[in-house]
Amino acid sequence: MAGRLDGKVALITGGARGQGAETARVFAAEGARVVIADILDAEGKAIAADIGASAIYRTLDVSDEAAWSAVVADIADHWEPVDILINNAGILHAGTLLDLAREDFERVLNINLIGAWLGLKTTAPGMIEKGKGAIVNICSIGALCGMNGTGAYGASKWALRGLTKTAAMELGFQGVRVNAVFPGAVNTEMNDANRKPMPDDTPQIITRPIQRFADPEEIARASLFLASDEASYLCGAEIVVDGGLTLGSYKDFLPGSPNV
Repeated sequence: MAGRLDGKVALITGGARGQGAETARVFAAEGARVVIADILDAEGKAIAADIGASAIYRTLDVSDEAAWSAVVADIADHWEPVDILINNAGILHAGTLLDLAREDFERVLNINLIGAWLGLKTTAPGMIEKGKGAIVNICSIGALCGMNGTGAYGASKWALRGLTKTAAMELGFQGVRVNAVFPGAVNTEMNDANRKPMPDDTPQIITRPIQRFADPEEIARASLFLASDEASYLCGAEIVVDGGLTLGSYKDFLPGSPNV
């Protein structure tokens, strides 16, 4: 049975762990040749080795334009030009706006926003030459609402949301579809630096419609859809995968609630 990404070359940034690693596994299982790009060399090489011959690892600092050019050229030589770009690399720096240091704010923007822009700038020309391609930007529910203590992260993701819309307009008529996924609370290292399972009774979860954290594969499946030909008429679309987190608390207006 044919895979949904048969014959495609997919570049996944931040692919060494978490959401990115799971996306690499899902894409490879669907027939893609997968390039795992990250700065975590040992972890990235291990993921590629685990996937097998359909995956390779390349070191990539997404904030470095020269590094992007070198990696994209290398992929074209190794296989062929990139068909799919998943702009997944991202960091979170917690801190109130008044406490954030400028260098921390700029670092978040350089990776989460400028890194994604450099990715589409570098890969889109090859897609245009082919006459088709798909770019998926991993945004966040932090680009749908305010979140205390994540000012730099929120600013980067709101900007990435806007970048997605503009890129979709500029590239869509040239055969390149640009869309975005907005994950909610996902059980990855970004949410838990100690890499321990996140409890589903966390306050932000227990009042939501789906009362658990997402598994990284659930986010990867949304990216798979947008990257596949099944989404051939989606351009500038936003898929929110948050278990209803942004809907609010399901308990707000239950009988007996103080809000009723």
